[in-house]
Amino acid sequence: FAQTVIFGSTFSGSAMAQDLKDGIIDRFRTLPMSTSAVLIGRTNSDLVLNTLSVVIMMGTGFLVGWRVNTSPSEALAGVGLLLLFSYAFSWVMALLGMSVKSPEVINNASFMILFPLTFISNAFVQSQTLPSALETFANWNPVSALVQAVRELFGNTGTVPVPDAWPMQNAVLTVLIGTIVMLVVFVPLCIRKFASISSR
Repeated sequence: FAQTVIFGSTFSGSAMAQDLKDGIIDRFRTLPMSTSAVLIGRTNSDLVLNTLSVVIMMGTGFLVGWRVNTSPSEALAGVGLLLLFSYAFSWVMALLGMSVKSPEVINNASFMILFPLTFISNAFVQSQTLPSALETFANWNPVSALVQAVRELFGNTGTVPVPDAWPMQNAVLTVLIGTIVMLVVFVPLCIRKFASISSR
């Protein structure tokens, strides 16, 4: 789930880069609307797509035997946490999309960010099995916290002990803190960047 919504969040970056290349931003500039409206619409569209992705993945999972082993409220909290994190990450990607010179660059740049975050995490293997330096990175990786939090809220943590690192022991809180930090930092940066582009 975590990997899917994170990769889905990259659409904001690629779309912004493409819109800049095609001159669509120049057309928006002539309309009587807030400079943040385009960004909010772009990131909200990612949120809708990620919601559909999660629903499809959960439905497919049920068909092949995956089950939620917690209460409905905890399961909804897990879905909400996934979508909240993905929404915040969309703003990171939107800023990246406005900062690069072409849509082709955003694809390479986003993979340079996403590959370490997703593959050096507990999404595929337990962090305890990684070499020491990578284990430390994985335990403090926000993607690992998201994976652990969703596993806990869905009741699928398995039998392997949770690492002693603070983010892993407090995964839900870590994700919430990380999400708030991303929104507080990147929403204003995106709006400022978009305003500077629109004022050219």
